[in-house]
Amino acid sequence: MGALIAPGRGSKVARRSDVHGRLDDAARAGWLYYVAGRTQDEIAAAMGISRQSAQRLVSLAVAERLIKVRLDHPIAACLERGEALKRRFGLRQVEIVPSDPIGSSTTVGIAEAGAAEIERWLKRQEPIILAIGTGRTLKAAVDQLPPMDCPQHRIVSLTGNIGPDGSAAYYNVIFSMADAIKSRHFPMPLPVLCSSPEERETLHEQALVRSTLALGAQADVTFVGIGELGPEGPLCVDGFLGREEMENLVAEGAAGEICGWMYDHEGRLLSDSINDRVASVPIPSIETCCVIGLAQGVRKLTALKAALRGRLINGLITDEKTAEQLLV
Repeated sequence: MGALIAPGRGSKVARRSDVHGRLDDAARAGWLYYVAGRTQDEIAAAMGISRQSAQRLVSLAVAERLIKVRLDHPIAACLERGEALKRRFGLRQVEIVPSDPIGSSTTVGIAEAGAAEIERWLKRQEPIILAIGTGRTLKAAVDQLPPMDCPQHRIVSLTGNIGPDGSAAYYNVIFSMADAIKSRHFPMPLPVLCSSPEERETLHEQALVRSTLALGAQADVTFVGIGELGPEGPLCVDGFLGREEMENLVAEGAAGEICGWMYDHEGRLLSDSINDRVASVPIPSIETCCVIGLAQGVRKLTALKAALRGRLINGLITDEKTAEQLLV
């Protein structure tokens, strides 16, 4: 008979150990299935378990996101739409991923493609400055990154990482990147929006903030999310703007935002008090930087079209369905 563990602290440790052990088994089964190309019967024999257990472990590996799949074969329809978007909007690069006809996620597909593009830049031997925005899509992309050792690069956050209540902003991705990427990271220790232009000026005078602003302006590549406006937009949902203020901005012609910077339907930055309060690093110029926007779905369409019209971005990662709508 095996030893019994007394209830209390020891049992919690045991349960944690059991969980990690099961994830280890799931990772091993997933590797055997997806990388080594073994059948479930072969996995069962190799691991000394039943076929049903092998099947459950492979499913667990997928459910726990231990398996990350990348499709290397380009799909002709995606390539054609990508080339059409390049011509239409003068883009430097475009990545179109297949659309899930029954899915409702705004990140699946483009998050994986975004992670692959970030990884390609970070694999460069020559030092680069990589600037990154914030938001759900970018966080989903960064969560897909493998651990990488690239001390020659500098990674800078374009957006403040402090929420409206003073807490760390959940969708700020610089800290998630720091967990995976061994490089020098430069956060922006500010809110997205200040209470007044005067407060922003005071905060931007701080030495640490000035160096981050200067670094962001020198970025070689920038990855940004495209924020839709309205009561369901990120700035409203995350508490940076009230519903009435958001409705007024939309009524006055605001179409979208990038890192808090508001722009109209032609992609021109608004010249009013809202942008005077934005504490983020200015969006890098496409003349000196590859600025890649990640967005997909109907809710993003207005903001994305305007950003493309105004040439706020010169790179795009989106899905087939969104690409079709952009070309109409």
